[in-house]
Amino acid sequence: MHDIIVIGGGPAGLTAATYACRAGKSVLVIEKNAFGGQITWSPRVENFPGYLSVTGTELGDKLLEQAMAQGSEVELEEVTGITPVEGGWQVACESGAAFSAKAVILAAGAKPRMLGVEREEEFVGCGVCYCAVCDGAFYAGKPVAVCGGGNSALQDALLLSESCSKVYLVHRRDSFRGEQKLVEALKKRENVEFVLNAQTIALLGEDEVSGLLISQDGSEHVLDVEGVFVAIGHQPDLGAFAPYLALSEQGYAASDERCLTATPGLFVAGDCREKTVRQLTTAAADGAVAALAAVKYIEK
Repeated sequence: MHDIIVIGGGPAGLTAATYACRAGKSVLVIEKNAFGGQITWSPRVENFPGYLSVTGTELGDKLLEQAMAQGSEVELEEVTGITPVEGGWQVACESGAAFSAKAVILAAGAKPRMLGVEREEEFVGCGVCYCAVCDGAFYAGKPVAVCGGGNSALQDALLLSESCSKVYLVHRRDSFRGEQKLVEALKKRENVEFVLNAQTIALLGEDEVSGLLISQDGSEHVLDVEGVFVAIGHQPDLGAFAPYLALSEQGYAASDERCLTATPGLFVAGDCREKTVRQLTTAAADGAVAALAAVKYIEK
């Protein structure tokens, strides 16, 4: 039995592993896709402390290397469920493998909802982005589109309008779901154009995005953009753990800054946790807090 199992190998999970190992605990990190998490999609990261510029893949590799150097074990498996057992938890995987630990940290992340058009995954990092705070600076002086109609999309459009030459705000309805104050602020930006009642049809370009094909009012036309920022929400990946969590209306794990859940011995960290800011730095912070909370729980 391990002391701690961390489910999810992104920045939150790997930071948790590093801190738990340094506290003298045995740790297993289980990741279903690729260690490093969603940040590996980013061609450049310039807002993580200590790095002027680093690729997402390189940063993910560094986080994994650090966790393993501290003594963390890792497994590439998809977790299908957790069950309380005598002295801790059993973690079941799709392959049939099972692992046990005294405490579990959920760092399963939240994946952005995708547009669902062809070549979207191909263009990730080459014109398709899901975080304006992370990647907006790379499109300074260039025309971009923001797809979405909620507060996140409106805030992304405001942020991008400060540096991009043109911002098209593309929404499928005739009005926005976000706050009216944000809408009014956008109306005052000369380089922002609302594109309402519009459906995204296709992403255009060869190696990088060069345009967005939309359908609007019965006709199709192209927006000449070099970047497309998708802001239509996120999907936390917590279905397998729902019986042991209090979930928000959006499906995030209810937790305060202590990263505790309603179930003793179960902790949560990173983008799957209900919070207002989801960035690399807040994921790493959650990982540290959750790890130390789990260590305290085990020692108590």
